[in-house]
Amino acid sequence: FFKNSSNYPREFYDQYAQSQEKSVVNKMQQKYWKTKQALIKVTGKKEDEHVVASDADLDAKLELFHSIRRTCMELLKAIELYQKRICFLSQEENELGKFLRSQGSQDKTRAGKMMQATGKALCFSSQQRLALRAPLSRLYQEVETFRYRAISDTWLTVNRMEQYRVEYRGALLWMKDVSQELDPDLYKQMEKFRKVQAQVRHAKLNFDKLKTDVCQKVDLLGASRCNLLSHVLTTYQTTLLHFWEKTSHTMAAIHESFRGYQPYEFTMLK
Repeated sequence: FFKNSSNYPREFYDQYAQSQEKSVVNKMQQKYWKTKQALIKVTGKKEDEHVVASDADLDAKLELFHSIRRTCMELLKAIELYQKRICFLSQEENELGKFLRSQGSQDKTRAGKMMQATGKALCFSSQQRLALRAPLSRLYQEVETFRYRAISDTWLTVNRMEQYRVEYRGALLWMKDVSQELDPDLYKQMEKFRKVQAQVRHAKLNFDKLKTDVCQKVDLLGASRCNLLSHVLTTYQTTLLHFWEKTSHTMAAIHESFRGYQPYEFTMLK
């Protein structure tokens, strides 16, 4: 059919069939060495120290990236817990303030007036404390958006890079295996070595491109997070300072109003 339809000689068909067969074998071998490299990585077996050393800068960037991912998650959990505790503390502070005001209204002595004043200050403090929730909510939203967009995008690039790294290192293993049995006098072996060498160069080209992309993205990620936190935390810090200024001013006024007050003295009767 090949001969009749294309009018090609029989030897051309044989060469075509052989090239197709070699292509399939080449792909199978390439997949075998890629899978072997993946197993080496999963099992934690020792790899060539020179190959590992060549990726030292990349591995340092990956360590920074994973640190950013981890600390962002920890920060979100801490903010959520902090919000709950602010609400709980504000509620308890308000309850204590109401209790002191109630008891102070029943006591006609100066101690009653002190309880009422302190109770009002605590109720005021509990209301002002809730103002901290707004900048904390803003911080939570900004960090969450940063995690969903910037970190997720970088994570996708890291995963692609790791796939190409496995492919590249697998090709290196393949070339090392071929070179150990290489006989320069045998044309077929030299041809096979050149093909594997070309595969290594192609895999390295793809890996180097993504390696550069990952390093640049991680650098940008670290700078973006620093800028985000410094901007959003400024609002929180300002709100916190205003809270302490207001409440400390109120507490100081109460302290001054009762300066010189002599507490009750009790005498034991024998």
